[in-house]
Amino acid sequence: MNRTLRIGTRGSALALAQTGMMAERLERAGATVEIVTVTTPGDRSHAPIAEIGVGVFTSALRDALANDEVDIAVHSYKDLPTAPDPRLVLAAVPTREDPRDALVARDGMVLGELPAGSRVGTGAARRVAQLEALGLGLEMVPIRGNVDTRIRKVLDGELDAVVVAAAGLSRLGRLDVVTELLDPIQMLPAPAQGALAVECRVDDFDTEHLLRSCLDDQASRAAVTAERAMLAALEAGCSAPVGALADVVEDLDDDGSTVLRLSLRGVAATPQNELLRASATGDLTTAEQLGRALAAELLDLGATVLSGPGSK
Repeated sequence: MNRTLRIGTRGSALALAQTGMMAERLERAGATVEIVTVTTPGDRSHAPIAEIGVGVFTSALRDALANDEVDIAVHSYKDLPTAPDPRLVLAAVPTREDPRDALVARDGMVLGELPAGSRVGTGAARRVAQLEALGLGLEMVPIRGNVDTRIRKVLDGELDAVVVAAAGLSRLGRLDVVTELLDPIQMLPAPAQGALAVECRVDDFDTEHLLRSCLDDQASRAAVTAERAMLAALEAGCSAPVGALADVVEDLDDDGSTVLRLSLRGVAATPQNELLRASATGDLTTAEQLGRALAAELLDLGATVLSGPGSK
């Protein structure tokens, strides 16, 4: 490929770090790249995510890609609406970072050590629902802002703790501030948390082939496909109280041979703040069907269709 590939990204420190990682891998493969920063409506707004919708972080990037202003867009996968964009193709899902949530608390405390009444910052309904279900008597405080802004609220004493994605801290080299990585048994992450989505135009076959061959990880793609299919079947956006995590695990087939399968766990909070949980196992090649089946099980358990901003 002789042309310079323009990689579009948001301008936050995390987005630039993620995009820089992808750019380095493409350069090692012999490509010439240029990083282009695109400002999104979500970057200009201070309103809660539940009000503005997740699409505000991705629509401007996708429009720039469709309009040939950039050739590649790098997203935090969990920020993408579940409905596909017919103008674009998901060319690569790179190897996923740690999908867990991380606690950053004062005085080095872990979650169980926080006194009742401690103020814990998070902007995610999913985290709020699961933290409240633990019965620790914590006060949930809605927050927005980049990772450094959230951490500073703890360091300055405004909050006792914040919960953020471990992947973001890792990519920014800030894992030193983590006081506990939360076990998915306590808190299932957002669907596709820790994963990146790399898109190009649907008719740009050369770029798609390059991205798929250099960046795509089959196991990561299968896992997040299952999680996102569950999210889509519940008609839930990023702001809805839904968590999911798929792991690639070894299993034995009928002949006793070792095969890889997907183990998917899901949680959904009802309007009455009851947490419904389900799990299922299936083949890597049927990830989407597995996610839809788990959503159907949650609906059978009493979950309601959780339409939220960003789901479409």
